[in-house]
Amino acid sequence: MKAQYFDLKGKRALVSGGASGIGSSIVEHLCEQGVEVYFFDIDKKEAQKTIYRIKKKKFKIPTFIKCNIKKIQKYKTSILNIIKKKGPIDILVNNASNDQRHSLEEITEKYWDERMAINLKHYLFAIQTVKKSMVKNKGGSIINLGSVSWFRGAVMFPAYSIAKAGIYGLTRSLARDLGEHNIRINSIAPGSIATERQSKLWLNPKFKKEILKKQCLSRQLLPQDVSKMVLYLASDISSGCTKQNFTVDGGLT
Repeated sequence: MKAQYFDLKGKRALVSGGASGIGSSIVEHLCEQGVEVYFFDIDKKEAQKTIYRIKKKKFKIPTFIKCNIKKIQKYKTSILNIIKKKGPIDILVNNASNDQRHSLEEITEKYWDERMAINLKHYLFAIQTVKKSMVKNKGGSIINLGSVSWFRGAVMFPAYSIAKAGIYGLTRSLARDLGEHNIRINSIAPGSIATERQSKLWLNPKFKKEILKKQCLSRQLLPQDVSKMVLYLASDISSGCTKQNFTVDGGLT
């Protein structure tokens, strides 16, 4: 642990898409700080790997809830059950997404709706669901994981980039409504992050070299680079920060 956020210990956090990639790293970093973490995902196998890794490091053990966050009513019910049984939510990390590559020509109405469902829709409904508990708790921190793809003008996944632009808009649009109750809401825009999935599917040596050439920092960014920003925004250390987007891309954009 390079930094300790004493105010995070004992707080309650929800993380969507926490079984692998950046989400798994976020779960681990929150657990290291002593946070009571509940994470949602559909991949039970990867979730068990995350829990095993955290147990091995002797961090606070998180709770996994298998849930398809595209099924909004079931997702909302799962969140409300946690609140009813355990208490108010202090930290919400909207992370679950899918950056499947596609072209403009390949997008159908059905595919569009599915991309919005996995990359944007559940963010709003998770916020809606935790708001009452955060108001009762006299505050909270909501962190939305976005992407630099939309302001870079990436051409590999237009529907994904549009959804990520929507996350930026959602964050700014809700800040005043939530701020009235001392609830902070911010977004994080990661750049090229070497998750296991990215490295396997797209981050080949040629593409990696191209990215590093464009970055100001000449090293490959890792999931923990994003997780550290999540900790900062979850903590009262960032008590004056809301309605903002924090870019973690090594100076790529």
